[in-house]
Amino acid sequence: MNNPDKINLAEKFSQYDDHWSPKIVGDLDDYHIKLVKVEGDFAWHAHDDEDEMFLVIDGELDMDFRDRRVTLQSGEFIVVPKGPEHKPHAATSCNIMILERQGVVNTGDAEISNLTAGTGERL
Repeated sequence: MNNPDKINLAEKFSQYDDHWSPKIVGDLDDYHIKLVKVEGDFAWHAHDDEDEMFLVIDGELDMDFRDRRVTLQSGEFIVVPKGPEHKPHAATSCNIMILERQGVVNTGDAEISNLTAGTGERL
């Protein structure tokens, strides 16, 4: 049996400065818990087989869909269901937590670019 230990989000966020580069901080069954610093626009993309949950820890995040925008403040989250195109955006630096199935590539079906981080690096 593994002995769980607490994870301090502020400490983890302080360990890196790069934006749009998910860092794995935990596992939940076949899901990764990832921390991401975001600023500016991300790529339009979709995930055909996976839902994603975005929780804003600090800052403000816009989640754009082709037909609307949802703005999230600290302490709010959204579940993006599999299928619809979406594009995260943050006018200023924002810290978020993402819960997604292991193996999910952050840019989904979009072309590989400098925003593609693969499945994430572990902190």
